[in-house]
Amino acid sequence: MREYSVPVLVDVPASASLSDTVFRRAEQEPGTVVMRRKTSGGWPVVTAAEFRDQVVEVAKGLIAAGISHGDRVALMSRTRYEWTLIDYAVWTVGAVTVPIYETSSVEQVRWILSDSEAKAAFVELDTHEETVREAAPELKAVWRIDGALDTGDVSDADVDQRREQVVSTDLATVVYTSGTTGRPKGCGITHDNLLFTALNVLRGPLEPLFSSKDPAALLFLPLAHIFARIIQVVLLEAGAIIAHTPNMKNVAPDLQDFKPTFLLGVPRVFEKVYNGAEQKAIAGGKGKIFASAVEVAVAWSRASDAGAPLALRLKHALFDRLVYAKLRAATGGRLSAAVSGGGALGERLGHFFRGARIEVFEGYGLTETTAPCSVNMPYANKIGTVGKPLPGVTLRIADDGEILAKGRNVFQGYWKNDEATADVIDADGWFHTGDIGELDADGYLKITGRKKEILVTAAGKNVAPGPLEDALRAHPLISQAMIVGDGRPFVAALITLDPEALPAGASVAELRKDPAVLADVQAAVDRANLQVSKAEQIKKFLLLDGDITEESGHLTPTLKVKRNLVMRDFAKEIEELYDGK
Repeated sequence: MREYSVPVLVDVPASASLSDTVFRRAEQEPGTVVMRRKTSGGWPVVTAAEFRDQVVEVAKGLIAAGISHGDRVALMSRTRYEWTLIDYAVWTVGAVTVPIYETSSVEQVRWILSDSEAKAAFVELDTHEETVREAAPELKAVWRIDGALDTGDVSDADVDQRREQVVSTDLATVVYTSGTTGRPKGCGITHDNLLFTALNVLRGPLEPLFSSKDPAALLFLPLAHIFARIIQVVLLEAGAIIAHTPNMKNVAPDLQDFKPTFLLGVPRVFEKVYNGAEQKAIAGGKGKIFASAVEVAVAWSRASDAGAPLALRLKHALFDRLVYAKLRAATGGRLSAAVSGGGALGERLGHFFRGARIEVFEGYGLTETTAPCSVNMPYANKIGTVGKPLPGVTLRIADDGEILAKGRNVFQGYWKNDEATADVIDADGWFHTGDIGELDADGYLKITGRKKEILVTAAGKNVAPGPLEDALRAHPLISQAMIVGDGRPFVAALITLDPEALPAGASVAELRKDPAVLADVQAAVDRANLQVSKAEQIKKFLLLDGDITEESGHLTPTLKVKRNLVMRDFAKEIEELYDGK
């Protein structure tokens, strides 16, 4: 199939804006809990009326500071309650939020503040304030999130007047792509882009996820990324309770405390959950039981559509009590569904979680498409694909295999960069994603590679590195993997060990030469090679002395490998792979 579309379910009127829901819910259901704030004493509630009042207070401060309709306001912070609060306050006054990853360098911040022409910035920590002030000493308004804004004599009526001027076509945010190569480009996303996408997701594919009693979600991915941002809007529109936690290191205890019904994450998060459960079982002498439970979960999931045989159902019920229930308890006991994006989850892992009764729905999209273009859905989850197009979205496969998208989720263009916009949106309005994929007979999309990342070996064989890398990262010992081989005689891999998976007291430097570790990694390579033709298989690999991380500068904040920097910084190691052929 070359093209597939799904009809629009929810339209967005021209007069609509993102802050409408905040004020409507405060008026209609003032005592309803909309969020819970993490404190040292627990998770106190924030009602709809309280959230509206706090949004108004910040909005007054913005107006008093001279922030006008359309002005850009930067926000540099970890994921926390105030991120959402400030975002909605900025939208209330018709201004534009410019998120900045809290790990960004001075040079990156300088570029974003300069390019966006930001009039002010909110920062969370001392280090963030120091970075912003060094990057833009001319920026007069730099506010601390925990501080107080001077509201002057701005009234509620002044805020209402500003809010009423906002329309759906107004710019809501400029999101700078994390940039695996070159300088980040600012993606202009409107109120309509976000509302249209959120409402059609909510009333369409993911509606059943929010029909449970007291639906709740814990946000921990960076809100500077469009994926977490669109889910923030979906949750508020859905009436789900939102909580925040600042980083993935706190996720395990916070899941148990907050007890969400819904979660979103990137594949690495689900890999960590699986690997952690496996290691705990092995350490407790129950490795064989866990391995059997995994096989049963995968088999049960694969057979579920057609109906699992009685013997399999009985085994599944047994392991549900022995293994799967403990996994669910570790997530708070209420979690039954999650959405994964930002990379391929892998079929086996998807089937395992479904078998453990935590169903993971994979989706696909880019910043330029306001996150999702497609997503799997309850009762129609085809594991191994990224689902059907969202309502109101059309996907097309070009002659060269590139995925094209059209719909009101597609952004307005790159900020102050018409040339770059013209490069990705053609004359007929199709957005060119740069990804390679295929649509099956039912309209489900499968990602098979990235156009710009296709390697061509010396023999002329085209190799998509993504599937091989995803398969390698699924192994408990492996943290990151990058396939090389462009212009080379064969395909090879740079691999790093996951420090959290290593025995206590052991170092990467010691274990990268250990025969048992090398044999384990070779087994992972062999399994990955089963997915591809002989010409595409990994012939050699090298374990690096250390990890490829965001802190080392080799991963984006959304955990994508910056291939050009890895190629540059590990050029010597790559040459080692090909010495002597």
